[in-house]
Amino acid sequence: MKKQERFSRSIIGVALVTVLILMIPLVAMQFTDEVKWDAPDFIVMGALIFSTGMGFILITRSSPNVAYRIAAALTSATVFLMVWANLAVGLIGSGPNPGNLLYMAVPAVAIVGSFMSNFNPSGMERTMYTTTIVLVIVTAIAFLANMDQYPSSSATEILAVSGFFAMLFIVSALIFRFAAKQGPQEAEKLNGSGNI
Repeated sequence: MKKQERFSRSIIGVALVTVLILMIPLVAMQFTDEVKWDAPDFIVMGALIFSTGMGFILITRSSPNVAYRIAAALTSATVFLMVWANLAVGLIGSGPNPGNLLYMAVPAVAIVGSFMSNFNPSGMERTMYTTTIVLVIVTAIAFLANMDQYPSSSATEILAVSGFFAMLFIVSALIFRFAAKQGPQEAEKLNGSGNI
């Protein structure tokens, strides 16, 4: 019963943080014309913030392991940042194009792999390495398809963006590895609590 109450409080907490963050552009719109958000912008960003927060809660709800929580936070933040940047300005060029749609495969692999690994630290480590490999493949496809020739795009920008996200996923993998080595009982405890 206490676990359910804690989980309910977590949902309320994530919802409140989401609303507070969304208040920033809402207030800014009252004072400047530089910020122009409409209802779909608020809905998409609200869904993204809320789902990221809930993802972190679900991943870490049963693990007292600090290293695991740090890795989960870094993973959640990296996925959030990748999706947000892609939706806001695009990772290749600007606006919707095949390259930016292609990059959406990367966070999808991270999310699906996390669920398939049942959030086990060793499984999460493998998921982060797999996500990095998918990112490298997406980058290679971008170059083979001459996406660096898109308006507002360049080879340097594509390499910098891909390298930045690859580094974050690899760091997450290394922290998950450290968390897994802190004790098999921790991994077993986490693995056995895959369902709410």
